Amino acid sequence: LENHQFILLGFPTNPRIQLLLFFFVLANYLLTLSGNGVIIGITLSDHRLRSPMYFFLRNFSFVEIWFTSVTVPKLLAGFLVGSKTISFAGCMTQCYFYFLLGAAEFLLLGVMSFDRYQAICNPLHYPALMTGRFCLQLVCGSWVAAFTTILGPLIMVTGLPYCGPNVINHFFCDRTPLVSLACSNTKMVEAINLALAAVLLLGSLVLTGISYCLIILAVLRIPSIEGRRKAFSTCASHMVVVTIVYGSHIFMHVRTTHTYPEQVDKMVALMTSVVAPSLNPFIYTLRNEKVKEALRDAAQRSGLYLTKEEGDKRKNIK
Repeated sequence: LENHQFILLGFPTNPRIQLLLFFFVLANYLLTLSGNGVIIGITLSDHRLRSPMYFFLRNFSFVEIWFTSVTVPKLLAGFLVGSKTISFAGCMTQCYFYFLLGAAEFLLLGVMSFDRYQAICNPLHYPALMTGRFCLQLVCGSWVAAFTTILGPLIMVTGLPYCGPNVINHFFCDRTPLVSLACSNTKMVEAINLALAAVLLLGSLVLTGISYCLIILAVLRIPSIEGRRKAFSTCASHMVVVTIVYGSHIFMHVRTTHTYPEQVDKMVALMTSVVAPSLNPFIYTLRNEKVKEALRDAAQRSGLYLTKEEGDKRKNIK
């Protein structure tokens, strides 16, 4: 008999730590929704944020919201009410969208690196090359590439017979622990999954790495210190996000269960899918003067932020 549902083991620990984990995950999830939602809203509404960089940032924020939403609601339900079961269809759907959005995240990071390369290394040709139509094509191409790359392996995973144990030692339907439950030979499926993961991860990483090597060489040729500082500041936040995303995923793929226990794997996955998406809005806004100005203006219009002059006026009126 094949299994019609699975049990997500999650983080088995005492109730007090479960409660702490619940509030930790919930806080990060709310930060992800609000922070990335603000970036989407502000880049759509403010005329100063209409350049290709902010178009790609808006799409990246959209991916981050859905990437974390694939796993977090079920994880929170498990912490709060102990709901650990998931249907076969629900498990496969979660697995597909987790890897689809993860692949789109990698490819968009590569596209954003390409955009920064063009802006810094080819500033004269940048407006003619990075047109609205071309930017849309890059984003759509990233989604199509992610969709076609992930679909085949998931069909193979879905077609495996699951007639043995049904406990997944993870907090979501990750492909590796899921495939390990199949009661048939899975070597071919695992090899194809590993090859495609390497193509996606290393391919986008190579594109990003080449872009930033060329950027660094171009910046070092700028004669003035102020010019170099300004050029580096425009891509520093993106470099931080790239380091976090690629670093955590490379660790997850190159580590072995003999070197690191499965609990470490789950914690790294938690950092990748829950913590990192909540930090990205702050990383991108703290070093970006245009975004900070747009946020201040939006806060002033809504009455949430007052300049010193406006504050003095209100005091005088009182």
